[in-house]
Amino acid sequence: MWLLPVVAVVVSVGLGAVLSRINVSPDSLLAFQGTADDARNLLIGISSTMVTVIALLLGLAVVALQLSSTQFSPRLLRNFLRDRPNQIVLSVFVGTFGYSAAGLFEVGVSGGERVTEFPRFAVTVAVGLLFLSLGLLVFFADHLAHSIQVDQVMRVAENATLDVIRKLPTGGERMETPPPGAHVVAARSSGYVQVTYVAALRRTAAAHRVRIRLRPRVGEHVVAGTVLAWVWPTDDRSHVPPGLDAAVTEAVRIGFERTLEQDPGLGMRQLCDAACKALSPAINDPYTAIQAIEHLSVLYRALAARPPADVVVPAPQGLVMIPSRSFTEHLALGVGLIRRYGAAEPTVIVALLRLLTTALEACGHAREHRAAITEQADLLVSAAQREIAEPADLALVHSERAALDHALETRTPARRD
Repeated sequence: MWLLPVVAVVVSVGLGAVLSRINVSPDSLLAFQGTADDARNLLIGISSTMVTVIALLLGLAVVALQLSSTQFSPRLLRNFLRDRPNQIVLSVFVGTFGYSAAGLFEVGVSGGERVTEFPRFAVTVAVGLLFLSLGLLVFFADHLAHSIQVDQVMRVAENATLDVIRKLPTGGERMETPPPGAHVVAARSSGYVQVTYVAALRRTAAAHRVRIRLRPRVGEHVVAGTVLAWVWPTDDRSHVPPGLDAAVTEAVRIGFERTLEQDPGLGMRQLCDAACKALSPAINDPYTAIQAIEHLSVLYRALAARPPADVVVPAPQGLVMIPSRSFTEHLALGVGLIRRYGAAEPTVIVALLRLLTTALEACGHAREHRAAITEQADLLVSAAQREIAEPADLALVHSERAALDHALETRTPARRD
């Protein structure tokens, strides 16, 4: 939220310095029709008005942040802070203030004395910026009202996560188990693994002729001093070269928060948080939970179509291995969280069963994925039978489970004679 406004202030001051050198005839349509005192009063009024508007904008933004944090998920705050329209509107407001305030040093004064000559065109531009800011204020109110709607919040999380899923590696080989004497690379700082730079790890493995296997997956929390990676030579050497620890730790970025760069689990967690909060006794909004499940269905279908796999990258006389969460783990995390909070609501259980059916249609004949879907379906039906007392409500659950079983049967691989 601060970078673009700072740039806008610098640009506006520079723009004012340039425009103040442009002289236009007082009879021109681009010239401000007034005295130097009128121009100064106008710039003072614009500056004070923009301060008020900026305070209003920031107040509305804080309300939106508070609403998204309490109603949906605190992990959604990052999406609002990175919202480009909000940054642009704030930048124009701050730039208009900077332009008008800086103009007070040029308009109507020179060397500490009052003068009658002033840059009329530059003052006209200040009036234009004022009207632009007023238009953007109306746009900001409309954009803010739409951005805090539940459908928009979930759609942003869904689209951002889909972009990450499309970039995930698939079909990787099995990782090797570190030998007992493998060298341990310790984490230098505590935090979440945000990004692993595969190319840098590959260059390190090739340069030192070693195998590198990371222990934490992207999105997991590590503690300083614990195992970050294991390294062992590819030949008969009994030790690894010095300086290898620094190269490995620099290739793994650890930060204080999770990011979506390589971590689709964060986007799924955002939608799961929204569903769990909606099912809490304080909110009691099962339909919002169903909407979150429907957006999760899109993500799980994409994961089933491109199941993530461990990253195994060969290097000249070396190897790099990076673990990742499997489709089964992602499914158990998302479905399990919502199931435990929404087991007593039949419509939520039905929505989760439909999610499993949607994922099944994309996973093909992968036995591991089919087994994971069947396991989650069994848990859903078991939870519903334990929490739901009305037979009519349970009938909805059993009907949806029957539809899932039919899809499993029709997609069962044919046996060879």
